[in-house]
Amino acid sequence: MRKVNFLIMAALGLLLSAVPVLAQGDAAAAAASAVGTKAIAAGIGFAIAVFGGAIGQSRVAAAACEGAARNPGASARIQILMILGLALIESLVLFALVIVFFKT
Repeated sequence: MRKVNFLIMAALGLLLSAVPVLAQGDAAAAAASAVGTKAIAAGIGFAIAVFGGAIGQSRVAAAACEGAARNPGASARIQILMILGLALIESLVLFALVIVFFKT
């Protein structure tokens, strides 16, 4: 739980450190840097989505291994449900990638 709290606070600190980027400057420089800022924001957002997907997939795999170890007779059904869950988690990450490409 401490690691999760630390990661949330680190992400919050990173987001708050980017606030000076929003300060008003001249229009030409703002237009030129807007594309770069969008790309950086899209990259950070996608990295967060990938991190969340990786954590979710690891938890699904660990739960499936534990379930199969407790009840070896149900391992085939657990494996099917695990693969379905992994596919759904991976599809969310791919949707995030599509959104990143459309927004930049």
